[in-house]
Amino acid sequence: MEHLDEKACKSAGMAVRDTLEVINGKWKLLILLTLYKGGKRRFRELVKEINISPRVLSKELQELERNKLISRTVCDTRPVTVEYELTLYCKTLSGVITAMKEWGEQHRVEIFGKKAE
Repeated sequence: MEHLDEKACKSAGMAVRDTLEVINGKWKLLILLTLYKGGKRRFRELVKEINISPRVLSKELQELERNKLISRTVCDTRPVTVEYELTLYCKTLSGVITAMKEWGEQHRVEIFGKKAE
């Protein structure tokens, strides 16, 4: 990594904080990864797949939607169903998520001496 002057360092710190603010927490990345690998999901599918309570999922989805990472579509069905999918904007995070995954795999080997099973 290049050496940053004080102003650039503060700016970089702010950018990293902003990123962490958007994807922070136990569930947000799991939700995004689930949508990355499988495309559109209904609310109940996400609850089952991620093993998350409906109340917590609802809160996390609202935050992801507010940050324009997912879109929410209400389907004209009986009963009403809601589908969630990644936005094009969210797909710009794929490099960040891939880097985190690769680092996590490397870290696991470094600390535990083996890959995740």
